[in-house]
Amino acid sequence: MKLVFAGTPEVAVPALDALISSGRHEVAAVVTRPDAPAGRGRRLVASPVAERAEEAGIEVLKPARPRDEDFLARLREIAPDCCPVVAYGALLPKTALGIPARGWVNLHFSLLPAWRGAAPVQHAVMAGDEVTGASTFLIEEGLDSGPVYGVLTEEVRPTDTSGDLLTRLAFAGAGLLAATMDGIEDGTLHAVPQPEEGVTLAPKITVEDAQVQWSAPALRVDRVVRGCTPAPGAWTLFRGERLKLIQAVPVLDRADLAPGELSASKNNVYVGTGSHAVELLWVQPQGKKPMRAADWARGVRIAPGELIGV
Repeated sequence: MKLVFAGTPEVAVPALDALISSGRHEVAAVVTRPDAPAGRGRRLVASPVAERAEEAGIEVLKPARPRDEDFLARLREIAPDCCPVVAYGALLPKTALGIPARGWVNLHFSLLPAWRGAAPVQHAVMAGDEVTGASTFLIEEGLDSGPVYGVLTEEVRPTDTSGDLLTRLAFAGAGLLAATMDGIEDGTLHAVPQPEEGVTLAPKITVEDAQVQWSAPALRVDRVVRGCTPAPGAWTLFRGERLKLIQAVPVLDRADLAPGELSASKNNVYVGTGSHAVELLWVQPQGKKPMRAADWARGVRIAPGELIGV
């Protein structure tokens, strides 16, 4: 088939690579978000998908909005058979959905209908799911509600951050998307409507969502820290400034600290929660680089009984 691939961040690159190297399909063009300011100089930088497409000599389309008529006209000229999508980052209008003969097929990082929305992996980790996965489905006007072509499952490991899990799903999902394109082309794969039961939503995680509540149980604190790593980053307050929490682990045999109470020794930093304590392993003070929590604690000289998060 002639394909136009839509995607933007690094997590979409493995799928683009899989389609380029498949040997069965032609990636005629790539659609991605416009260049965005990045770094201290706020210089405009192309998306990872745009950079990969340019390396491969593939035409890159960067519409400000996918409803722009210039973009829609170019898409009609290319006349793709199908448009595979991975984390494109913009809502596709009905006018665009009708252009490819076999529609737009999205690779979504959950087992639909669970975790429909922008942040399925983060929500899976924060909810304590033991198994998640990826799905390919035909895009409709509803939110991730279209019929499903294929799925794969992936174990959520006890120490997984959302970044760890998303990386594994990106590579496994690349194969699923390529296989879905093959099945659509040869007629062996047909989309099946999603069940009406089991729908959960995964809206974007905000900075407010990422604030750790020390009155919550230790397992909840652990999930929030892992689910918000690397973005937007779990955090708490310490002496009026934000402290980013990069790695923390529950300590099941210590329950002597009040919620938010700090206890520091030469090599360990503990915080009380609504159940047992957690040990802080890596933190990042405001305006500084990540550091071991024990080094941070020595520098700030924690007072006996001092609280964090207030």
